[in-house]
Amino acid sequence: MDITNIVERINTLKKEKNAIILAHNYQPEEIQRIADFMGDSLELCIKAKETDADIIVFCGVDFMAETAKILNKDKKVLMPEIINTECPMAHQLPPEIIENAKKQHPNAKVVIYVNTLASAKALADATCTSANADKIVNSFEENEILFGPDQNLGYYVKKRTDKKIIGIPEDGHCYVHKKFTVDDVVNIKKQYPNAEVLVHPECNPEVQDIADYIYSTSGMVKHVLSSDNDEFVIGTECDMITRLKIELEKLGKTKKLIPLRKDAICEPMKQITLEKVEKCLVEEKYEITLDDEIIEKAKKAIEYMLNVK
Repeated sequence: MDITNIVERINTLKKEKNAIILAHNYQPEEIQRIADFMGDSLELCIKAKETDADIIVFCGVDFMAETAKILNKDKKVLMPEIINTECPMAHQLPPEIIENAKKQHPNAKVVIYVNTLASAKALADATCTSANADKIVNSFEENEILFGPDQNLGYYVKKRTDKKIIGIPEDGHCYVHKKFTVDDVVNIKKQYPNAEVLVHPECNPEVQDIADYIYSTSGMVKHVLSSDNDEFVIGTECDMITRLKIELEKLGKTKKLIPLRKDAICEPMKQITLEKVEKCLVEEKYEITLDDEIIEKAKKAIEYMLNVK
């Protein structure tokens, strides 16, 4: 494949169709490098809301494209691939679990991770991301919070609030971040004693507790770019290192970036290729469609999050 030619064709199609490409930090390098904007869930939410493009091509997983559609009801939102691009964690919190929990805790507010499907967001009082979860939880007066689906993020929030956090479901998790262990951290620190260990709040509690810093992916970018240190162990999906390298390149800098585990790979994130992006722009599929009522209800939960200062 001639990468230069396909990238040129994609750029031409974007101009012809007034399209924008949004890519998550866990996307493969070839996709990150053609994106108009890269980011974590919060950054992509904000960008999706602000864009004046007619078409949004979302390179990520299903719930992300749904979120873009919720915030851009009248725009065409496309995913280059829909087979095997489901986020396993998002599917751990179907609407019925939220409905049952609300019956058991009628006075609780519902705060759910952006990493959920639109049908779940429609039942929430607010969404949150790993970058702002504690801030969103603490924005409510109510003392009980139904929180899900990621219970490691729930642990992170519990340490930063006096509220009662009730996990829904009890075992919600990201399979990639569950791979990281205390032994991984201990061993990597022995190999790279000068490196700072940065982990994501989706990691297990004992891994969070032993790390040097706990950050969302946007937080990792800010820390690595601003730190005087030159060595970092990155405890999240491996292509986060790709994003960091790209940002360092822009600044003319190089730093040593070590994956906490080389097998920390989110397979659904790897289903999108340059060929699929080009085909997506040519054929304008696969289009994300959602029920109007779901969109309106879910939009309220997302906008609550975006309005918390």
